[in-house]
Amino acid sequence: MKLLEERIRKDGILKEGNVLKVDNFLNHQMDIELFNEMGKEWKKLFADKNINKVLTIEASGIGIACIVAQYFNVPVVFAKKAQSINIDGEVYSTKIESFTHKKVYDVIVSKKYIGPEDHVLIIDDFLANGCALQGLIQLVEDAGATVEGIGIAIEKGFQQGGKIIRNKGIKLESLAIVDGMNPETGEIIFRKQKQSY
Repeated sequence: MKLLEERIRKDGILKEGNVLKVDNFLNHQMDIELFNEMGKEWKKLFADKNINKVLTIEASGIGIACIVAQYFNVPVVFAKKAQSINIDGEVYSTKIESFTHKKVYDVIVSKKYIGPEDHVLIIDDFLANGCALQGLIQLVEDAGATVEGIGIAIEKGFQQGGKIIRNKGIKLESLAIVDGMNPETGEIIFRKQKQSY
């Protein structure tokens, strides 16, 4: 998605250790106009899918997922990274290792909000090693629900996550795929994709 690539080039900050900071428009301060364009794009990309739930993980995916859900006219469920006293009843649970935080989280979703009748679109801001996505896929499968597809804002194409997910036979649509980053020069190389605005 050319619009997102241009915004990453303009406002993204490269750090050592393959870190791309986009917190001024994507995952701390959020550009809702950009999110709307992303939502429209995923609606087109998954138009042939029978989606009745959007699933994400707290916290960075929630804002994007809410906008996307408007285009599908469905609710958003977000996986929580900690047991909470206000979640009553049974939960689906998995462990997820965060690339960014170098931490393993117990991630849960209440069994009230996802079940065998659900056709789920998973949405997240970043895809690096694929640990978070594999955990979310596991939660959906544990519920007996169907993963209809995955929408990612920014995929690090030089890391293994995209390949792992695509090898599972799941439709994965990343709006920007970064194939290389040079923190010294600030250069970001994007994979050529069918472009849209």
